[in-house]
Amino acid sequence: MAFGVKRQELQRWKSQVQNGHIAFLTHYWLDDRFPGCDTVTKVGCANVDKLAAWGKRYNLKKAWIHHDPNFPHFDLFGDRQYNILKKEQQWEQIKRFSLDTK
Repeated sequence: MAFGVKRQELQRWKSQVQNGHIAFLTHYWLDDRFPGCDTVTKVGCANVDKLAAWGKRYNLKKAWIHHDPNFPHFDLFGDRQYNILKKEQQWEQIKRFSLDTK
C-alpha cells in the first residue's frame, strides 16, 4: 500500500520517466515482505538501458528492474535507499521522509 504522495508529484515523476529521464519518487509504503521498511523510492526511466546503467553505479542488478510497461523502475528501501538518495543529492526527499534519522 502506498501513501504520502501528491497527485502532482506522481504526474511529474511519470512525465520524467516517459521522457527518458532518471526520476525519483519517494512515498510511504507498507509491505509485510519487508518488515521495518516504511518508505520506498522508485527510480524510473523509460529507457531501460539507461536505467540499468544508472543502477550499475550503485551495484543494482538489471534483473531488479521492475519492468512495468509504462514506468520501468528500481524500488529502493532501507540503507540502500538512503545512501543512493544522498549520493544523488535528493535532499528534499531525505528530509521529508526523515530518512537520515532511521
